[in-house]
Amino acid sequence: MTAFRMCVIVLSVLTLSQLAGAAQISSNSVLVALLDSRYTELSELVEKALLLEKLEKAVADHNVTIFAPRNEALERELDPEFKRFLLEPRNLRSLQTLLLHHIVPSRLGQTDWPAESTQHMTLSSEPLHLSNSDSTKLAGNAEVVRLDDVYRPDGIIHGINQLLIPKSVQQDFNNRRSLRAISAVKPEGAPEVDPRTNRLKKPAPVPAGSAPVLPIYYAMAPGPSLAPAPAPGPGGPRHQFDGESQVKDFIHTLLHYGGYNEMADILVNLTNLATEMGKLVSEGYVLTVLAPNDEAMAKLTTDQLAEPGAPERIMYYHIIPEYQTEESMYNAVRRFGKIRYDTLHVPHKMLAQEADGSVKFGDDEETAYLFDPDIYIDGRISVQGIDGVLFPASEKTDSKKLEVTQSVDRVRTPPKSRRGKLLEVACQVLGTFGQDSRFYTCQ
Repeated sequence: MTAFRMCVIVLSVLTLSQLAGAAQISSNSVLVALLDSRYTELSELVEKALLLEKLEKAVADHNVTIFAPRNEALERELDPEFKRFLLEPRNLRSLQTLLLHHIVPSRLGQTDWPAESTQHMTLSSEPLHLSNSDSTKLAGNAEVVRLDDVYRPDGIIHGINQLLIPKSVQQDFNNRRSLRAISAVKPEGAPEVDPRTNRLKKPAPVPAGSAPVLPIYYAMAPGPSLAPAPAPGPGGPRHQFDGESQVKDFIHTLLHYGGYNEMADILVNLTNLATEMGKLVSEGYVLTVLAPNDEAMAKLTTDQLAEPGAPERIMYYHIIPEYQTEESMYNAVRRFGKIRYDTLHVPHKMLAQEADGSVKFGDDEETAYLFDPDIYIDGRISVQGIDGVLFPASEKTDSKKLEVTQSVDRVRTPPKSRRGKLLEVACQVLGTFGQDSRFYTCQ
């Protein structure tokens, strides 16, 4: 057992002991036994799924039977793609449902095992089939390899040889893995746009759910130096994607992930970018959001946010109208060196390059590294965490020019008055007679 797992178990036991008074959980409880048992992989998943409080209430109300998969079933035998799906923050409910499917709210020991196949409702509200097959006891499709492995007054733990996957979780995984939402679009010729109306001259029929014909900038709402076209712009068949729910999902993921509360606050409260992003995704567009963490956002000064439209410009510069993941961006910068991605802050581009085995954004003066990769990826919206707030190069140059101009104005001397042509000729005539010294204007 590694030191990390020992720390997880110790913290879990401390958490249970602190709440023992409210939930009446004793040190001899089956939950404490689970966290201190051979099933370390399952206990770590219970910690990550935030299920301790719910399980404490269940144990306080009635006895439970826990079917615990052996560690090998979760470490080496589980599909890596399915494991990544379970550990993504946005799939927390699926992970909770899967773990609760291993717990029956009744006591089923060896003597209580049904002789025939029967259904028992689990804490996930989905039934689990228990049966016998040639002296082998089965729980769903899993074989019970350690019957009555842990025996406590408030519950029993049986060891099983594989993970129990309820139908709802399997359906969620299949929907996430489905390629229908990110299917490739057949290449076609560039559309002809009427410059007077900013719309297609001959709108061709587009299959439902396909990518929009025109670039994303035609669908953006009007703003100062942000979008060249009025809204709503033309797009493909609309409302084929639920953009609003997807944006809410990724903002909820940011909050649950931790460290990106300021970014979520700007998207929802300080600006209307969340609403606009939802409309763009509903039109069929894809977005990649470079989200600065809270530590980076705290370095922003009041002057940088006080100018009208400044929060919008900052956020638009961190949104790329492409679907990029950490793997795709790193492969691109490794292959091509430097990549300039388009942003929604027209016409500024985001420079990306490889550095220290990661992706670095920005120029040499202000840079940000890819800090938390693939916080949220669903085929339409990709959120990548970075450790800095970036500004376009032109805006930084303009601010420096303004500072230099202001400093020059402070030290500038008053200009000398220029003499007119007639006065200059008169002074020359007086000079020939030696009388020019009498006149102040000729000196």
